[in-house]
Amino acid sequence: MEQMPKTYNPLEVEPKLIEQWIQAGCYKRSKGVGDCTVVIPPPNVTGILHMGHAMDDTIQDTYIRYNRMRGRSTRWILGTDHAGIATQTKVDKKLKSQGISRLALGREKFLDACWDWTREYGGTIVSQIKRMGCSIDLSDPKFTMSDEYAHAVRKVFVDWYHDKLIYRGKRIVNWCPVCTTAISDDEAEYRDEKGHLWYMRYPLVDPVGDITYITVATTRPETMLGDTGVAVSPQDDEKACLVGKKVLLPIVNREIPIFSDWHVDKGFGTGFVKVTPAHDPNDYAMGQTHNLEQINIFDEHACVVDGYGQFSGMDRNEARKAIVSWFEDHGLLDHIEDLNHSVMHCYRCDTALEPWLSQQWFVAVDKLKTPAKEAVTSQEIKFHPSRWTQTYLTWMDNLKDWCISRQLWWGHRIPVFTCADCGWEDACLEDVAVCPHCSSSHVSQDENVLDTWFSSQLWTFATQGWPFSSDELKAHHPTKVLVTARDIIALWVARMIMSSLYFTHEIPFKDVYIYATILAKDGSRMSKSKGNGVNPMDLIDKYGADAMRYNLLTLITTNQDVKFDAVIDKKTKQLKESPRTDQARSFITKIWNASRFVHMNLQDYVPGKPCAQTMEDAWMLSRLAAVVKKTTEQLETYAFGDYARDIQSFFWNEVCDWYIELCKGRLLNGTADEKLQVQRNLVFVLDTALRLLHPVIPFVTEEIWDMLPVSGIDNHRAAFLMLASWPDAKDYEQFVNTKAEANFELAKMLISTVRSIRARYRLSPKEELALTVKTSEAKAQVIDAQKEFIIHVGRLKSLDLVSNFMRPKTCVATAEGDVEIFVELGGLVDLHAEATRLSKELEKLNSERSKIQALLSQEAFISKAAQVVIDKKKAHVEELNATIESLSAQLQQLG
Repeated sequence: MEQMPKTYNPLEVEPKLIEQWIQAGCYKRSKGVGDCTVVIPPPNVTGILHMGHAMDDTIQDTYIRYNRMRGRSTRWILGTDHAGIATQTKVDKKLKSQGISRLALGREKFLDACWDWTREYGGTIVSQIKRMGCSIDLSDPKFTMSDEYAHAVRKVFVDWYHDKLIYRGKRIVNWCPVCTTAISDDEAEYRDEKGHLWYMRYPLVDPVGDITYITVATTRPETMLGDTGVAVSPQDDEKACLVGKKVLLPIVNREIPIFSDWHVDKGFGTGFVKVTPAHDPNDYAMGQTHNLEQINIFDEHACVVDGYGQFSGMDRNEARKAIVSWFEDHGLLDHIEDLNHSVMHCYRCDTALEPWLSQQWFVAVDKLKTPAKEAVTSQEIKFHPSRWTQTYLTWMDNLKDWCISRQLWWGHRIPVFTCADCGWEDACLEDVAVCPHCSSSHVSQDENVLDTWFSSQLWTFATQGWPFSSDELKAHHPTKVLVTARDIIALWVARMIMSSLYFTHEIPFKDVYIYATILAKDGSRMSKSKGNGVNPMDLIDKYGADAMRYNLLTLITTNQDVKFDAVIDKKTKQLKESPRTDQARSFITKIWNASRFVHMNLQDYVPGKPCAQTMEDAWMLSRLAAVVKKTTEQLETYAFGDYARDIQSFFWNEVCDWYIELCKGRLLNGTADEKLQVQRNLVFVLDTALRLLHPVIPFVTEEIWDMLPVSGIDNHRAAFLMLASWPDAKDYEQFVNTKAEANFELAKMLISTVRSIRARYRLSPKEELALTVKTSEAKAQVIDAQKEFIIHVGRLKSLDLVSNFMRPKTCVATAEGDVEIFVELGGLVDLHAEATRLSKELEKLNSERSKIQALLSQEAFISKAAQVVIDKKKAHVEELNATIESLSAQLQQLG
């Protein structure tokens, strides 16, 4: 039998296995009982892998590999999104660097440049997903701009248009002056910024008594050019006498009315609110109610349009300064206050968005959202964790009509055609060159493209042949689970449910798994601009894909955010280290070394069934049965974090630290029959453990399994571990022995206590100690039955079981439940000196903790110190608490 290499090199093994799996067709859809189809949330075609992708893809691959091994029909659909704004922005920048204007180039040639960019860079993220070991079907990739997918998108638009669910209207949208396109509310990023509140005087047309002017408070003085009203709260009795009066708008000399409206908070500013219906959503609503004129003062670049004298042509920032200066020069600027407020920014270019009145296309959602809500309230679709259910339902309750038009060239062009001669207009599945009404050739197509989320909402069914093929949909729709981030529950998840119910009359997926957001080490959002982002490929290059995948899964808890411990070099912005990923690599190494030990001790091995020769065998096989059952339940219920942590605890603590160690005696000194049986047991346990570990750490488990001989679990060995069968809990029920487990755990506890005391007092492992145990008669009998084993493994010179015991001063004591344990140290340790040392150490630690706690209680410190400093202080207190608790327990042991 060829020996396993001494060390495991993931950078050599992982790429090799990926190619072997792909060449063997392991990633393609598998046949089986029950369908498990999963669609990957399509990453941007020109994007690169980030930590969110890595978490998402690890979860999906873990689930797919598990289901494939369960013998289910598995299909993991790969695809990428054309990313309208992102791709157009990148291509635009490239052309500008070459001195080429997009507008001068023209639409058709610019689209050619976008396709060239996509072909050049579009495969990057797919290759990175492949390098992670994701067993996704690479042979059949989908793309939202492919001909087949484009047809599906067009059909959805046309059908909704004819069903009166799509309309065109002039509404306020979030406008990016740099990207020159509308941005949805959900894509806007809010940021707190330092700003001002300007108090500006508007003269009354007709004074009311001594009142000759009112003072409005605004954060955006530049928009006053478009004011068409001033609003007050209906609850503001002091201003009731002014309702119905008019003010003369400075600069433009426009008479505008004062009215009352519930949108106004009488406590904000002066209680007078300037109303600019074309440049604020609330103002737009008030304008609709009170029939105010809508005056758009900005062009698409947020520059003041013609007709405003010296201000025309200024961008919004220049206009703000100039208008404030004008008010000051004319004695109409009352005063200015500092104000921190939240400002919307474009998620792509980071420009402050402009609320802007413009002609856009919308989806009317009222008829769509009710069935989509019922699908979740009825639990036909379930969210995991369940708390995200309410997030979804709340968003649906407040859902407004969806702006789907974008002022871009790259994307699905809106299929609405208009005749310039007769005014005919329609949405059509095929391009129209000649008007079907008057036969004119002066037919044009709408210039806008569809929001990227409009096309991606069809993802579960448009990737499976809709509307052309029904066979694929029948076999693989609804899909099993959607794994995604909370940020796009509204943007994507809800819209997928609405469109799927409308067009396929089916839910798109049965479960939605929302994973935690990965934050930087200090708790902030990862971003390129901050330089705190972690490149998953750097982690793979340093630690291997298995280690990265495993670490990511262990991070999953009930929390909605998790901190990633990577240390980034401040100068190079490169990864220096990630202690948790390094620990995960240590686990990979542990698996390799333990397997190598078993492999090295298989001389004369003959496959056969496992059997409990000894009490440790009975304990191990029973524990194995329990772990098979528990692991299966965890993966069935999406408890990925618990699965990863528990399977490590089992393999490292129980298989390696206990069972393999206890088997060494029989391997070295047992009879031929004893040696063969322990070999069979070890191979069986290792084989089962590798299967259970495989979904999350596929590479090292596959490499080991390939070198492992057949165990009693297999009648027909699969070509690869990833194609082998998942351990069936029913097959392991024969090994369940709760009594053996309980008995062995008691022996383990005694041995572990002795080992812990040896380590604490720095005694040699060869030093034989005397152990006295005081417990119940029932437990004493259990311990007595294992006495020889405990003495041998615990390296004891004696083990006494007593019902009464006067503790000598020369021993240390501890207790586990009703089991009191006394270890005689005699002259080996100066217990008095040790107690004195511990007391002094505790005094020092308590003093240090008190000082930090006093500091944290000071308001002056909390208000001035950086949050990262406060967090470090709090973390240090937690560390001190743990140390103090441990030392106090030790002191108590000394009596």
